[in-house]
Amino acid sequence: MMNPFLKIIISALLILGISEISRRNTSVAALLASLPLISLLAMIWMYHDTHDVTRIAAFSWSVIWYVIPSLILFALLPLLLTRWHVPFYGALFLARAVTVAGFFVMKAILKAMGVTF
Repeated sequence: MMNPFLKIIISALLILGISEISRRNTSVAALLASLPLISLLAMIWMYHDTHDVTRIAAFSWSVIWYVIPSLILFALLPLLLTRWHVPFYGALFLARAVTVAGFFVMKAILKAMGVTF
């Protein structure tokens, strides 16, 4: 089992690095943030902890379905901020709330289609 503190340090450094890069170049930071780095880290941690490739495959499959509704946040947030001039935290809350609703809608649609995860 991998040391939890090592996991925390690596994960925190990744977030800090992207945050610092965003000060200089938002496009590069966005590219890095859009990569499935957190999912990859989670799969690495899972593999080191369990060596259960079936669990990792199931995790990966589930991520696919959750990525789709998460796109709502990235489409809605800029509209709320720039077109409708909603203050940042209000826009973040609204975009996140609509995204969470999107997760439930996606889950219901998948269930109706017989997809389980």
